Formats: sequence, C-alpha cells, structure tokens
Amino acid sequence: MADDELDDLLDELDTHGDLETSQQVLSIRTESRRYDKPVTIIEGFDLPDSEVKSIASDLKSSMGTGGTVDDGRIELQGDHRDRVPDLLRDRGFDVQE
Repeated sequence: MADDELDDLLDELDTHGDLETSQQVLSIRTESRRYDKPVTIIEGFDLPDSEVKSIASDLKSSMGTGGTVDDGRIELQGDHRDRVPDLLRDRGFDVQE
C-alpha cells in the first residue's frame, strides 16, 4: 500500500514539475561591485538548486572564472555578457538580451 501512495505522490509532483528548459527565459546583466569590479548575473531559472549549481559550475569552468549561486541566480566574476548567452542557448535555454 505504501508503494501506491509513493507512486501517486511522485506522479503529482511530476505534473507540477519545473518548466522545460526551452520555456525558461533567462536575463543576463552586469553590476559593479566592490572596487568597480563587474559581476555577470544570470536570473530566471525555474530549476532545483542542484541543477542551477551544476550549470554555474559548467559556466565557471568554460570561462575560467569564479562565481556563486545566490537565491537561484548565478553570479560570475567579470563581464561575460558576450559569451554567456551562447553557452546557455547551447543548453537549450531562451536568453533575453
């Protein structure tokens, strides 16, 4: 009986799941932080934190920069507005410029 309840719960969660990657519209902007250092901010993810962290890790590796995930958004050190949109589109995201 417990297996049926678990299956029902999983089915319900699946129907209320995250948006498909192609339906998510991400925005990319930069901010100046301490000492006028630029930070590229990517917002608009509707994914679990673990997936956002995985994407952030891939972006940091691809660009050889540091960064973090804060409140569901990715913050990358430096101005990467020229490269980030293509990398995100390659992953299937819609990027607003």
